[in-house]
Amino acid sequence: MAGVGLAASTQAVGATASSGSNRSGYAAVSAYQIGAQAGLDSLTRVKRNFTAPGPFEVLVRSRAAALNYRDLMILAGRYGSRKPVDRVPVGDGAGDVVAVGEQVTAVAVGDRVSAAHFTSWLAGDYQPSAFTADLGNTADGWLSEIVRLPANACVQLPESMSYQSAAALGAAGITAWRVLHVFGQIKAGDTVLTLGTGGVATLALQIAKMAGAKVVITSSSDQKLTIARSLGADVTVNYRRDPAWEKVVTNDAGGVDIVVETVGLQTLDQSLACCAPNARIGLIGALGGTPSQLPGLAGLVTKNVQLQGVTSGSRAMFSDLLRAYVVNAAEPHVDRVFGFDEARSALDYLAKGEHVGKLVISM
Repeated sequence: MAGVGLAASTQAVGATASSGSNRSGYAAVSAYQIGAQAGLDSLTRVKRNFTAPGPFEVLVRSRAAALNYRDLMILAGRYGSRKPVDRVPVGDGAGDVVAVGEQVTAVAVGDRVSAAHFTSWLAGDYQPSAFTADLGNTADGWLSEIVRLPANACVQLPESMSYQSAAALGAAGITAWRVLHVFGQIKAGDTVLTLGTGGVATLALQIAKMAGAKVVITSSSDQKLTIARSLGADVTVNYRRDPAWEKVVTNDAGGVDIVVETVGLQTLDQSLACCAPNARIGLIGALGGTPSQLPGLAGLVTKNVQLQGVTSGSRAMFSDLLRAYVVNAAEPHVDRVFGFDEARSALDYLAKGEHVGKLVISM
């Protein structure tokens, strides 16, 4: 890989993983930084040096990274507090372990790995402390030729899964999985409503179909809905043509059992209107911004609907998700792949919202 030099080491690729730590690290590694966080123009390409991994760390040669809308928010300084200007963005990726710390036993040099972006959330229930170790946000992310990770956060990739697919299934896929399987307890025959055709919505469509569910999906574009149908969507609704889209959904699909609510408060009442009794709504985003009028939540009690906020998921959920894609011989829908040199263009394309599914940067 251009720009990356491995100094003398007892744990270079091809060396024995148990022979000690990489004492010298990597020099002149190419990476991107978020800079002043004034928008896309703040993204800056730099050279960085990487020291050896600590006792419980690994260094990973990045092979693919996948974008999420929050990457744009971080670059614009609109995602929590402002970050250090040298923060490396992008929370999702996959690559090869090239060096391991002295106490690392779960992974070895040469292993193909990824990691959930909340690197400290290994299993169990969500805790807000997960945000203190959040790749691309409170910790350096994957838009670098070398990435430093806690070893116990790593998930080994199934042999048949590509780096690009693993990266694409990161935060968006884990979130969809948690809504549908962990919270929604999806079963064959359920009807799922997912809003839009971005990363979470498209992966939710695929995951729901694997579970034997009927899927309803919305978009403002007939062209995007055509792609959704090719991915298995049973009912498609153009919300621009039908502003009262909840009536179209209930007419064409009946009441829905699970809603993957990606828009937020702007559409919550309409999503609730689509629900069957005892439905579950996973509220995962706020792409619609703050509405001028708060939702009335009519029917929340009379339909006995469960409404839960969902903030991504754990390493264990990521492992389950990867296994499901392999067992079903499925691949996440990737709209377009960009080169590492095209990172700025990839983020610009994401900002335009013309994609369906995921955008990936290949190293």
